[in-house]
Amino acid sequence: MRWIGVLNGPNLNVLGTRQPEIYGSATYEQLRLGLQGKAGSLGVGVEVFQSNHEGELVDRLQAWSAEPDIAGVIVNPAGLGHTSVALRDACELLPCPFVEVHLSNVAAREPFRRTSLLSDLARGVVSGLGVFGYEAALEFLARRPDVP
Repeated sequence: MRWIGVLNGPNLNVLGTRQPEIYGSATYEQLRLGLQGKAGSLGVGVEVFQSNHEGELVDRLQAWSAEPDIAGVIVNPAGLGHTSVALRDACELLPCPFVEVHLSNVAAREPFRRTSLLSDLARGVVSGLGVFGYEAALEFLARRPDVP
């Protein structure tokens, strides 16, 4: 079965309690369960992963890059998107497209958040749509016409 990986960076495990006025009130568990339900309705599998540690995120991307049935990856790098060359390099290993997702509108926030080391590699970028951004990215990756 084709499947989509969802990679979540630092602090996303505390969704719903960390600055809900910026990131929304949905919890990480609600996000994870919502993605599983959406993936099921689209006929694809999903693996959702979160870590506060850069090396663990890189390890997961490397593991996914060797998976023959992976159809795409959703990456919310959180704060690492502005700083991590290692995460960028790991994204380049992926044999499938990835979509960069941010819960908040990073273009409307502090200047340092407006730079992403991943955006130019991503098939697309979704920013500012809250948890719906993940659903939009998931649907795009699941319905891509160039995937058998």
